Amino acid sequence: MFKLKLSSACFCLWVLLGQLVVDLVKAEDPYLYFTWNVTYGTIAPLGVPQQAILINGKFPGPNINSTSNNNIVLNLFNNLDEPLLLTWMGIQQRKNAWQNGVLGTNCPIPPGTNFTYRFQVKDQIGSYFYYPTTAMHRAAGAFGGLRVNSRLLIPVPYADPEDDYTVLIGDWYTKSHSTLKKLLDSGRTLARPDGVLINGKAAKGDGSDEPLFTMKPGKTYKYRICNVGLKNSLNFRIQGHPLKLVEMEGSHTIQNTYDSLDVHVGQCFGVLVTADKDPKDYYMVASTRFTKTVLTGKGIIRYTNGKGPASPELPEAPVGWAWSLNQFRSFRWNLTASAARPNPQGSYHYGKINITRTIKLINAAIRVNGKLRYSVNGISHVDPATPLKLAEYYQVADKVFKYDVQSDDPLPNVGERVTVEPNVVNQTFRNFVEIIFENHEKSLQTWHLDGYSFFAVAVEPGRWTPEKRKGYNLLDAVSRHTVQVFPKSWAAIMLTFDNAGMWNLRSELTERRYLGQQSYISVLSPARSLRDEYNIPDNALLCGIVKGLPFPRPYTI
Repeated sequence: MFKLKLSSACFCLWVLLGQLVVDLVKAEDPYLYFTWNVTYGTIAPLGVPQQAILINGKFPGPNINSTSNNNIVLNLFNNLDEPLLLTWMGIQQRKNAWQNGVLGTNCPIPPGTNFTYRFQVKDQIGSYFYYPTTAMHRAAGAFGGLRVNSRLLIPVPYADPEDDYTVLIGDWYTKSHSTLKKLLDSGRTLARPDGVLINGKAAKGDGSDEPLFTMKPGKTYKYRICNVGLKNSLNFRIQGHPLKLVEMEGSHTIQNTYDSLDVHVGQCFGVLVTADKDPKDYYMVASTRFTKTVLTGKGIIRYTNGKGPASPELPEAPVGWAWSLNQFRSFRWNLTASAARPNPQGSYHYGKINITRTIKLINAAIRVNGKLRYSVNGISHVDPATPLKLAEYYQVADKVFKYDVQSDDPLPNVGERVTVEPNVVNQTFRNFVEIIFENHEKSLQTWHLDGYSFFAVAVEPGRWTPEKRKGYNLLDAVSRHTVQVFPKSWAAIMLTFDNAGMWNLRSELTERRYLGQQSYISVLSPARSLRDEYNIPDNALLCGIVKGLPFPRPYTI
């Protein structure tokens, strides 16, 4: 009898354990819900009243504080008088280009209506931001920080900081976004910005400035620094406080210490700062790089027991781009640290994968019918009325765009003649590809790719040739989503195109993107299966030639 009761008890225990496992498997990752009202408002960060775009009355917009694999549900009400889209810079949108928020994948949200974004920060950690991709709205605001924290079970290669701060730096114009758009539409370029902001403010330095952040003596803090500006690379530094780099665009890095960091447009760095100096106020400083006239913005950091003002003597910024190039070379991937998953970052040996395709991209500036345009391999992109992804999904792509109008191996003078049309590159699913960015111009470029992280294996002066591969970092290049290309220089990146969708490859310099320096990469899964890509969402906006049409037959497993 005892044995029978024991066996029954064991059986019940196994049933309970089995049910628990099933429940755990079925359990979804946590959801975060947001409601954002986008409106116009008046601000004067540089002393000149101007129209801005606010989110829930805030400039910059609210921070999104999430954790790996969280599901984000964000209901956005567009109360502007123009269509609007937001993109989530650096969030890979795995299998889900529908939520990317660019004009090649999404119809913009009409004025007076709302749209709900639904996406997961799948298998990512790190420092990111969001911003508007329509018109020149980025010049008016509607940007903010987006952080993805590591799950509690995944070790982080540094002690928990006392607090975690987001620092949004960027150049700023006092002209309205509509005025700047008219300038570009008329064929002119944007002039020099009017100033530099830190979290939407510019300290006056007259003793009236409130601190942006506070620090307790002896404690260490994490600062997430992102360049959300339009045009200029910025050097960031804090008076008397070294910056220990620990994370860059979703990757843990070797923890080198820097007096200052060059942050190019679209880039984000995570640094640790220890409050171990005299208790008083200190300036954080952001100043333009590679410009004849240096613009400087500053903000106050205050020790909680501080007793004195910040010194008016600001730390000097480096000079020239050779310094910046050497800083890039010092960045290394932390091979032993875990990122969003338990396995170490270095367990992915990208340097041992055979390259299946090499694409060389040459940017250029040219005038078309007297108006300024920017191009990639002789193609200056324009967004058609029907988003490229929708045209492809509805199988009417031939009525909207042509694939592969740009060459993989352009001639050096390719920018001398330009065609203005949609620029879509057809890319084989899961191929490992090398992309070369070659910059023949005298200005620095910053490139970004949606949907992916890539390995920035080299940035060097001169022109690229196949022999340059001998100098690639094939061991510990940082996995990231932006790369800078210095004047008269080139950069090489490598990645596996394993995320099905339509993905924007663009200049992060807003003027250049707006006037054509971008393209889209179409990555189609031949299986057309839910294993590789999600179906169009039920609330998807339709426009152009697919407006009013029923959804196509959905993908299945």
